[in-house]
Amino acid sequence: MIKLSLETAKYLIAIAEQKARQMGLSSDIAIVDEGANLIAFHRMDNAKIAGIEISQNKAWTSVAMQMPTSNLAQTAQPGSPSFGINTTNQGKLVILGGGIPFVSDHKIIGGIGVSGGTSAQDIEVANAAVVAFANMPAAGESSMSSARNEFLPFSKR
Repeated sequence: MIKLSLETAKYLIAIAEQKARQMGLSSDIAIVDEGANLIAFHRMDNAKIAGIEISQNKAWTSVAMQMPTSNLAQTAQPGSPSFGINTTNQGKLVILGGGIPFVSDHKIIGGIGVSGGTSAQDIEVANAAVVAFANMPAAGESSMSSARNEFLPFSKR
């Protein structure tokens, strides 16, 4: 299993920023470690100030809940089993898409959170970093499951 270093986090942020630029977005991008502690944060020019906390909380949520934040959006709807979950943890738990854990050797070693576009756009930007992480030496094929899971309905996992 690898650990996320500052160098790796900066590389993954650069990948996410490049994707955001290609999409015409100004994003806030956060990377956290396996304990959901912030390793690195980047606010692109003109990114929304509100996105600072949102991106960091998306990254935190993806590690704390051990799943992409978009999965929570699906299960937190009124009448669903997790309705109201976003009101827990002092409101830190985010159910908007754009937070995805990084997985190595079947263990979560960190996460990314992106804010700046729609949930679908934030997912796309975050997935660029997840794919780059999966292609890094020693990251292993298992990390690709996080990128794939972002688009699968919760019931199909």
